[in-house]
Amino acid sequence: MSYVVLARKYRPRNFTEMVGQGHVVQALSNALTTQRLHHAYLFTGTRGVGKTTVSRILAKSLNCLGTDGQGGITAEPCGVCQACTDIDSGRFVDYTELDAASNRGVDEVQALLEQAVYKPVQGRFKVFMIDEVHMLTNTAFNAMLKTLEEPPEYLKFVLATTDPQKVPVTVLSRCLQFNLRPMAPETVQEHLIQVLQAEQVPAETQALRLISRAARGSMRDALSLTDQAIAFGGGQLQEATVRQMLGAVDRSYVLRLIDALARADGATVVDTIDALRLNGLNAATTLEDMTGVLQRMAVLQAVPGRAPADGLEDPDEIEIERLAGSLPADETQLLYSLCLHGRAELGLAPDEYAGLTMVLLRLLAFKPASAVVVAAEKKTLKPAEAASPPVVAAVPVSAPMARLVPAASPVVVPVAAPVAPPVPKPVVVQALPEPAPAIQAAVSPETDDAPWPEDDGPPWEENPDTAPTPSRTVAIPVRDAGEPGRLDQPQVRAPAMPSGLAPIAPSEEGDFWFDAIMQLVRNETISALVRELGLQSQLVARDTDRWVLRVERESLNQGNSRERLATALQTIGHQVRLVVEIGTVIDSPSRRLALEAERLQRQAEAQIMGDPFVQTMMRDFGGRIVPGTLKATRA
Repeated sequence: MSYVVLARKYRPRNFTEMVGQGHVVQALSNALTTQRLHHAYLFTGTRGVGKTTVSRILAKSLNCLGTDGQGGITAEPCGVCQACTDIDSGRFVDYTELDAASNRGVDEVQALLEQAVYKPVQGRFKVFMIDEVHMLTNTAFNAMLKTLEEPPEYLKFVLATTDPQKVPVTVLSRCLQFNLRPMAPETVQEHLIQVLQAEQVPAETQALRLISRAARGSMRDALSLTDQAIAFGGGQLQEATVRQMLGAVDRSYVLRLIDALARADGATVVDTIDALRLNGLNAATTLEDMTGVLQRMAVLQAVPGRAPADGLEDPDEIEIERLAGSLPADETQLLYSLCLHGRAELGLAPDEYAGLTMVLLRLLAFKPASAVVVAAEKKTLKPAEAASPPVVAAVPVSAPMARLVPAASPVVVPVAAPVAPPVPKPVVVQALPEPAPAIQAAVSPETDDAPWPEDDGPPWEENPDTAPTPSRTVAIPVRDAGEPGRLDQPQVRAPAMPSGLAPIAPSEEGDFWFDAIMQLVRNETISALVRELGLQSQLVARDTDRWVLRVERESLNQGNSRERLATALQTIGHQVRLVVEIGTVIDSPSRRLALEAERLQRQAEAQIMGDPFVQTMMRDFGGRIVPGTLKATRA
């Protein structure tokens, strides 16, 4: 006897053997038991979920004669009577299957309907099963509408389609519609175990897991892949051979890529992709597997300890949990989106591995900065009369905070281009209202060649009572231009910008917490929400193994940020447990950084306003410093 493929050999013969379609089985069984039978049924669903199988079981249930030949309509066909065996073998005269994909015209439908006027020959009911009914033409649908609505009492219609949207609503309204769902991977795997046990074929669990996922909800596809895997593996199913047959990427490559991206290790990413190229592994499959792992990581980050959605035990779960703790939640979401949309770009790249490289390196390009940066705001100069490009004056600014940032870069100040005004113009240095971070300065009509007062130290050590008082903004006439560098020329200067932040009284706890957090920031040990929790918190008290932090916003203490910050502190030698309370924060690393940035801003403004070239441009050419354009920056 010739070999029968598994998909045909293990096709369900009754409702109890149906897998994964309990909602359909329950409805049909109850209808058959109570004999509340409709005249037309429509089964929808993707390929290989059991539409034709349900149709044949329904036909057997309607025509079953029982083992003694005296049976009636039943939800449990015997499978041994003449009607049941003939329907299973496809030779029952009163059961007609029409393939609408190849018989889609009105003539074929009319020929089928002509048989409806004759009563059943062998069975109790005539059953017309039309597969892929959505392929029929509009005229064919119209030809069957009347018979479909009011068929003879002995006639039942069974329609099946993978695309119910293409079926006219006039047909849908005449049928009972049942949607057969794609099967879950664990359901497919359990059925494959039973089939292989009956076939006495040894199989590894991970090999069946790969097949159940590759089937994508179709039991027929799963059985076909199993047939292929048995042949490929020489009578047994092993994970390595199944993975090779499916072209699936070894999970170790995927985990290595995600780990390298979490560590911002571009060299490992490129080397791993080269290994994929050498082994001939598919780039699109790599991205698909990465999205699956990233989805699991995102679930663990949001709901720690949550079991996998498919219910299958994952041998890499421990490694996935580790990666979920090492990659911030926002970067996990970003990488998931890049992998998901990057699959569409692979076909546009010179080759798929180059496209894969660019997709993954894109995360490193968009990776959030892990260091505290004082960004320079750029604004466009649009003077009312000047038509030429602005003149840029660059003056270096020193950076006394060596423990925080490297040497500061020069401060760039846009100054209006020199033009020859027909008449002298007043020089006005405009001041912005509080709390704008731009330059707040005034031009004094007095000329004073005394050197600009030097900085007295960090702003949290200053006495606020001795802060200079800003003078009123005035306009003064420009004197005749003299020779550059003459000491009798007026020096245009602005007083120091008053601080908008309250000073911080230095404390041992504040200094210790500031040094610890800045060390973690420099080492790139913390990022995203964990970094914000450290920067905006105040160390209130610390014991041997317990530190108390205070924050002003509850949102900073969300998720596992506190535990991740404690883990980061272990890397610098602090084995402690963190307790976070809500309250007013007086001394935090972010406030200290803001005060230091403000001090550097005032120092930069003092150096620029005291520069002879800038003074000459403002005095002789009517130049002014546009508010908001003078920013102290660093490399």
